[in-house]
Amino acid sequence: MISYELIGITVLWLFLFGYLIVASIDYGAGFFAFYARMTKQDHLLNRLISRYLSPVWEITNVFLVFFYVGIVGFFPDTAYYYGSALLVPGSIAVVLLAIRGSFYAFENYGSKENVLYLFLYGASGLLIPASLSVALTLSEGGFIVKEGNAVFLAYKTLFTSPLSWSIVALALVSVLFISGTFLAFYASRAGDRSALNLMRTYALFWSTPTIIAALTAFIYLSQHNERHFQNMMDLWWLLALSIGFFMVAMWLLYNGRRYGLAFICVMLQFFCAFFAYGIGHYPYILDPFITIQGGATTEATGIALVMAFVGGLCLLIPSLILVFRLFLFDADYVKGNK
Repeated sequence: MISYELIGITVLWLFLFGYLIVASIDYGAGFFAFYARMTKQDHLLNRLISRYLSPVWEITNVFLVFFYVGIVGFFPDTAYYYGSALLVPGSIAVVLLAIRGSFYAFENYGSKENVLYLFLYGASGLLIPASLSVALTLSEGGFIVKEGNAVFLAYKTLFTSPLSWSIVALALVSVLFISGTFLAFYASRAGDRSALNLMRTYALFWSTPTIIAALTAFIYLSQHNERHFQNMMDLWWLLALSIGFFMVAMWLLYNGRRYGLAFICVMLQFFCAFFAYGIGHYPYILDPFITIQGGATTEATGIALVMAFVGGLCLLIPSLILVFRLFLFDADYVKGNK
């Protein structure tokens, strides 16, 4: 029988995967908008990006809020350990999120020609994933020191760890690859040939760094946490599926065909890799301090949280589908007719 702890962590992992995809599209779009302005290609791209961002930028962080509330609710010890260790990286991420939201509002509703606003929006889109990726690094163990009741982050160990920097690099290039693939699909739906050619080029360009960064992180993981590495190797079929979906996506992008299917393959690529990583981490949430069974809340509370979050997921997904149907995939809206 599957325990409530496993159901809870699975639901939370689904929320985190949802954030990975939706936020990557948003963050990457901000960077591409700024880069297009700097390379004098904004006339090709920025109208398309603006049409995508306008209806969804305010709901991007819903997945992150659900995950944050859920992880603390299901596993209260995470607030104690991560709350102390992530005080500085987490504060930086919160500040960047605030800057991103406020300056995006200014850019959309205020001075549209101000390059500073667009720079802050684009830069924060890369710095937020970098700061949030620290949590994945810490979960591998060896970076948090506990002395008595005090918890400290070993900054020297963190900043000199190849694993830490490889995960940051993977977060950055993955954001640009996912976003580039989606925007290529979105441009194809809009019938915007110029934007499509540009985003297709970006997606193909960032595909190679994504695979290189993933392999590099995998190698450094084997050196830092052999147990996690071996568990992932036991899930070789998930990793093989991930590579297979990547190759199909690249073939479609290279040949300029079925951009929607290419993006679905990219999502499945990251889904397989993401769940191979998560399952391989079992039974730890924070190695070696928190395990799924040992750190879980009481059974009654856990079951109530499972029901609440499954219900939330059942409400959130149809809501997102409705937003996408009303705006993103509406033929007239996509083409800029309304």
